[in-house]
Amino acid sequence: MNKTSTLALAIAGALFAGGAAAAPKGEVLVLLSSENQLPLQHAKQYSTGYYLNEFGVPADQLLKAGYTLVLVTPKGNAPSVDVRSVDPQYFGGDAAEMQRIGKLVDSLPGIKDTLSVKEVLAGDLHRYAGLFIPGGHAPLIDLANNPDVGALLRHFHQAGKPTAAICHGPIALLSAQQDPASYQAALARGDKPAASNWIYQGYRMTIFSDPEEQVFEGSLKDQRLLFYPANAMAGAGGQMNYANAWTPHVVVDRELITGQNPFSDKALAKALVESLEKRGGTD
Repeated sequence: MNKTSTLALAIAGALFAGGAAAAPKGEVLVLLSSENQLPLQHAKQYSTGYYLNEFGVPADQLLKAGYTLVLVTPKGNAPSVDVRSVDPQYFGGDAAEMQRIGKLVDSLPGIKDTLSVKEVLAGDLHRYAGLFIPGGHAPLIDLANNPDVGALLRHFHQAGKPTAAICHGPIALLSAQQDPASYQAALARGDKPAASNWIYQGYRMTIFSDPEEQVFEGSLKDQRLLFYPANAMAGAGGQMNYANAWTPHVVVDRELITGQNPFSDKALAKALVESLEKRGGTD
């Protein structure tokens, strides 16, 4: 039995033991960053990872809806949580709910030893009903410039399967172009590159907005990001759509579901589950 099958069976077993669902409906691939040190300008770094609520709240809703989760990172390692996200403000001020979601994430089979993207690509991609990409700044490090991530995205795009990403997670979509590494390198230099053969060109979408990013960047004192994600997505050809800063906002266009900020977690989870139910699983 391969690593993918072992993880899936473990997750299904956990679901049955906990009584969370009557029967599994399908597998959803969860793509997380392998990294936790975000490069900034002037050779500085920022410790980051996934945002707890952006990962855990949709994961909780997917499990309750009867889906199993298969975790994947570029390197096949344990993803890191951004410690700044372990904060009740992202859970409606409810510390108990934050702790519940934290325990749920910690108990997910595969959380300490994910599949690698190459392992997933070498397997049967048709087994997965959808793809979910949590946020946090970590996706800017290794998901936006990764041809293997691009290959994964192309499968779900061509199959018309739900692809959901929240906050900074949508930056991973930039990998689905001809040369994502060069595109990101040009952004970091302050250039205005053109994306080549980007599969999401013309899609309506959202991501962490400039006003929200400016608030975050202000917390870094004199440090600065290499580029703003919203500009990167617009420059590639995304039809960007935003609500007021820190307001829950989700945009759905064809198979793509994107959420603007951490407070979009519940709305994105709802849209993803509805899209999975409408489509009816794997092919």
